[in-house]
Amino acid sequence: MAAHFLFLALLTLASSHAIASDPSQLQDFCVADLNSDVFVNGFVCKDPKQAKAEDFFFSGLDKAGDTGNKPGSNVTLIAVNQIPGLNTLGISLARLDFAPNGLIPPHTHPRATEILTVLEGTLYVGFVTSNPNNQLFTKVLNKGDVFVFPQGLIHFQFNYGKTNAVALSGLSSQNPGVILVPNAVFGAKPPISDDVLAKAFQLDKKTVDWLQAQF
Repeated sequence: MAAHFLFLALLTLASSHAIASDPSQLQDFCVADLNSDVFVNGFVCKDPKQAKAEDFFFSGLDKAGDTGNKPGSNVTLIAVNQIPGLNTLGISLARLDFAPNGLIPPHTHPRATEILTVLEGTLYVGFVTSNPNNQLFTKVLNKGDVFVFPQGLIHFQFNYGKTNAVALSGLSSQNPGVILVPNAVFGAKPPISDDVLAKAFQLDKKTVDWLQAQF
């Protein structure tokens, strides 16, 4: 009996792991019908007979993103909405541009691990493990260096240098999602109660209100 329950427990764990990532394709491809009114986990496939090369193509990743904003950074994401042919394939790509001192603030990708390589410049990057340790792993990356950010963990990228920096990231989801921690906490709509945030961050309410006003 114990062996039977152990088998069921292992089967449950295996099944939960199998569904904790993008669904696997059951055909060569499943080009997303971005105009469909049917809601599924991902996108409905259009008739494969109607697929064309453009469904698997994107042009323009050589162009720098606009970094003239407060963080001094820009992310050009190439996911299923940009390339419908990525539907069910479990992968996407992003170009990261940084002005000097530019930052991609602490954030998470709820559905993807990220692997990043620096094309130009120097980046200081890192991620933090989950509770209770909250251990910080950091590295200064130069051109050609590669770093991995595990799925779901808070991480950041900061341009250490005095010139622009460019990086390329691969993500293990057709739609990785992003949660920018400052925006989510202080820019929630409707706003999170300042009583909650003041207690959580051990700040006075005036400081919390000021932070919320920045978003």
